Amino acid sequence: MLLRRCGTDALLVEVDSLTEVAAVRAALEGLDGVDELVPAARTVLVKGALTQVREVLATVDLTKAPKTHPREITIPVIYDGPDLDLVAETASISPEEVVKLHTDATYEVAFCGFAPGFGYLTGLPASLQQPRLDSPRTKVPAGSVGIAGEFTAAYPRATPGGWRLIGRTEITLFDPLAETPVLLQPGDQVRFVVA
Repeated sequence: MLLRRCGTDALLVEVDSLTEVAAVRAALEGLDGVDELVPAARTVLVKGALTQVREVLATVDLTKAPKTHPREITIPVIYDGPDLDLVAETASISPEEVVKLHTDATYEVAFCGFAPGFGYLTGLPASLQQPRLDSPRTKVPAGSVGIAGEFTAAYPRATPGGWRLIGRTEITLFDPLAETPVLLQPGDQVRFVVA
């Protein structure tokens, strides 16, 4: 673990894996004086309570994923994405098997980023793990469900993107006017179901 000072009241905690990110996040959540935690693929930005944060991090076990009671969120998906056949062909399975594999898995929101409400979900079956498109799209419609590498996600709004799109959802993932603007939070468990 490497700690880097960020300004006067924040630290960037650098680790080697998503499991270690989860361990750091769990150890610091709810710590008195911590104003903000921002997990990413290999880092956690912590704002506030730097002395206490350092003390907690000195004893955290990075090898164990935290035991939590996450929220469970179900996302209905219409599996008709423009890359569904490409994903099936690349995985040497049928489009129906892609859908079955995608809906049978339970995912965890590892971190959020790229756009407000965009949750990077881990737990994608190995046979569905595929590279991003060679040429990203200039506009991916809001609600598109895609895969890239070890992650799956749903696009909260229309943005450029290079993920392989296998379906779409009509659920609201980001509403700036809501009391809680984003649906998905790190640690949440997510299931996709056929709409």
